[in-house]
Amino acid sequence: MASEISEERNVLGGKLLACSYAPLTGYFREGNCACHGVEGVVHLVCVKVTREFLEFSVARGNDLVTPLPEMRFRGLQPGDRWCLHVLRWAEAYKAGMAPDVVLEATHENALRYVPLEALMAHGHDM
Repeated sequence: MASEISEERNVLGGKLLACSYAPLTGYFREGNCACHGVEGVVHLVCVKVTREFLEFSVARGNDLVTPLPEMRFRGLQPGDRWCLHVLRWAEAYKAGMAPDVVLEATHENALRYVPLEALMAHGHDM
């Protein structure tokens, strides 16, 4: 899962790597947290979800567990990787519920919203 996304960078300054193909993730459902220069794309943080985070997210009104076949979404399970909305990650971080972050697959634009130190404190290897 270490394929590169051309020209887009990760939070460490390297080439953006893929996040997950199973489940297929990303705003554009391409397996990565790329934004392709489109303003407003903020599903930038590649995370490895935990049961606690999924429960937290559901309680906050963001159900990432229930399948939505019409959206090509099978529902997440603990251990899945997912391109998460950066503000959802920040909310979970402030609440002490942040999932691990795959830094090499997290888009550099996430740094507009959260400090690198916070992401690194939850860093997870590829």
